[in-house]
Amino acid sequence: MSNQELINAGMKQMDKTDQAIERSKQVVHQTIEVGTQTATTLKGQTEQMGRIVNELDSIQFSIKKALQLVKEIGRQVATDKCIMLLLVLIVYGVIAIIVVKVLSSFDLLISSICH
Repeated sequence: MSNQELINAGMKQMDKTDQAIERSKQVVHQTIEVGTQTATTLKGQTEQMGRIVNELDSIQFSIKKALQLVKEIGRQVATDKCIMLLLVLIVYGVIAIIVVKVLSSFDLLISSICH
């Protein structure tokens, strides 16, 4: 090989190397872009997960409050039923007393008429 052929072969090899370096630079640039997009997406998803956790905490707190209210309402209903039962017993007692008094008066009336 002559000197010129060696120089041409060396130049071709350098061109191939330069092209490989450019391809490598493009791959690195694309990798950086993908990494940046992935980081941005991951940050957004992390923030979304944080909001979801906060909402779940809020929902859990609301459920606890609702359960407390249901228990309190249940107690009030039970208390109201007891009061209603007592009122019914009082009404039946008053009715029984009135019936006894009426029957006593009726017996007295009949016995005074018979004698």
